[in-house]
Amino acid sequence: MSVPFPDTASDDGTEARLLAEATPGDNAPALSVSQLSAAIKRTVEDGFARVRVRGELSGAKRAASGHFYAALKDDNALIDMVMWKGQAARLAFRPEDGIEVIACGRLTTYPGRSKYQLVVDTLEVAGEGALMLLFEKLKARLGAEGLFDRERKYDRLPYLPRTIGVVTSPTGAVIRDILHRLADRCPTHVIVWPVLVQGDGAAAQVANAVRGFDGLAPGGPVPRPDLVIVARGGGSIEDLWAFNEEVVVRAIADCRIPTISAVGHETDVTLADYAADVRAPTPTAAAEMAVPVRAELHAQLATWNGRIIGAANRHQALAGERLTALARHLPKREALYAPQRQRLDDAGERLDRSQRHRLTVVSERLATRGAALRPALLARRWDRDRAQLEGLGRLLTSLDPRALLSRGYAMVRDGGGAIVTTAVTARDAGHLQLQFADGEVPVVVSGERSPPPATSRRPPKVPPAAPGRGQGELF
Repeated sequence: MSVPFPDTASDDGTEARLLAEATPGDNAPALSVSQLSAAIKRTVEDGFARVRVRGELSGAKRAASGHFYAALKDDNALIDMVMWKGQAARLAFRPEDGIEVIACGRLTTYPGRSKYQLVVDTLEVAGEGALMLLFEKLKARLGAEGLFDRERKYDRLPYLPRTIGVVTSPTGAVIRDILHRLADRCPTHVIVWPVLVQGDGAAAQVANAVRGFDGLAPGGPVPRPDLVIVARGGGSIEDLWAFNEEVVVRAIADCRIPTISAVGHETDVTLADYAADVRAPTPTAAAEMAVPVRAELHAQLATWNGRIIGAANRHQALAGERLTALARHLPKREALYAPQRQRLDDAGERLDRSQRHRLTVVSERLATRGAALRPALLARRWDRDRAQLEGLGRLLTSLDPRALLSRGYAMVRDGGGAIVTTAVTARDAGHLQLQFADGEVPVVVSGERSPPPATSRRPPKVPPAAPGRGQGELF
């Protein structure tokens, strides 16, 4: 009997004709293996151009090329699947063995191994139960690495951050709620890093935003946040799955800036909550955790200021009371001064008696010395001493070397200021100072004894020729 393959004919109809004519026991030409494989491939692809299959992943692996290979199985059957690099890179979760998934794609054959396989375009976790299983497995694996340990987290958030970084969607209600709450409580500088919060590429954008804030240098053109809030509104587990991705969890755990996770509503829990330093039940609650109420701060400061002033006043009053009590026990001023005044009077009397006695002795000595003085003897001695002093003055003037300088002499000194008296000493000194009457002139001694150059000698003076006698005579 013939097997119809209406859509398997090649361009020239050879494969279709050969298959249609092939009957058991006749002499029809045999098909090649490639021809039969090609016919089967076309039949399978045309008959299953788009399928949606549910099954459990088995043998999941990602090749070095980026392609993803696995098998879908249930209790009775198994089918291979492949997901090319472009589609595999957009997966919203990390596929692992044992996860129940729904795969959408087309069925094809692989002639090289006589196998058929499913080429998958999209892959999603099948149901909330499967997602929770994946959630628990990923939580256990990352927790075993210590990413959720309390020791890795900050004990407390900064009390009054100057700059807050927010990682969220720029168009949702979340960012408006956060900004509104911050403005009500304590206006703060906020930097928003816009990201997708669900769908393809959301996890990578959130992780890059957290790392971007952490990588800002202090004092740079963009302020480095003192606190980071990772926020998203509520939704299903599928909607929040980007915040369960390993890349997001590791970015938050490695962030050196204190981080608040505010993903979903109060009942929603993601792995980002475990990795962050603090979990907030809602984005609004995260804003409340981030800053105190400014009015309460002012009231608290006023209270503390009043307590400080009151304590200072009480201390001052108590000190005044103690000083007054001590002053009562002090003796009167007159009682303290009376002995000293008496001592002063006694000392004055003794001083007066001593001074009067000393003055009498000095007066007697002066009278005795004055009587011994004779004016004529003093006058003769005065004339003699004055004549001797005038003679010494004339001698000093005649011996003063500066007087010789005014008559054309010069005083020669070496570099140390010593007087040079010989030619040998002058040549050895090298540098000399010639002192004239009106100043000094530095000179350098060459050290060689040679006559001065001929150009420096003055030519002999020739008397002028007498008028009318030509050149004149020598004598």
